[in-house]
Amino acid sequence: MLFSSEKGVVSSVTFKCEKGVVNSVTFNSKKGAVSSVTLDKAKNFAVRIINLYKYLCDRKNEYILSKQLLRSGTSIGANFTEAQFAISKKDFLSKSYIAYKECGETLYWLEILYRTRYLSQSEFESINSDCEELMRLLTTITRTTAKNLRDG
Repeated sequence: MLFSSEKGVVSSVTFKCEKGVVNSVTFNSKKGAVSSVTLDKAKNFAVRIINLYKYLCDRKNEYILSKQLLRSGTSIGANFTEAQFAISKKDFLSKSYIAYKECGETLYWLEILYRTRYLSQSEFESINSDCEELMRLLTTITRTTAKNLRDG
């Protein structure tokens, strides 16, 4: 059963993504440590977003849209990290879904920055593909978790 273990502490969760890619979230209940492919990707993405924010401010003198991008792009990992410490299955789903929505917002801001020519096509395609990958992972996680809650 998803999210079950002795004393009600999550020990591990495995999600299967499309195309045979497996995303495994492992918890160390003694130390509260989290190891996650999705979380690692979200952290790496946040670093790219921060660097893009600096670039847009320093080189393009763009401060408004880039700040929106900074907030949504870095909150994906923050919300997914919070989900790792959820107190229930529903709480995990809620926090994961917030990360999913932030990812959607980030896709929006990236497209706006591209359409207004603050990002070149190659810059846009590179970071947008990372964001879309995160979106696919979070879609799978939220769908699987919701299904397990309904079935379980």
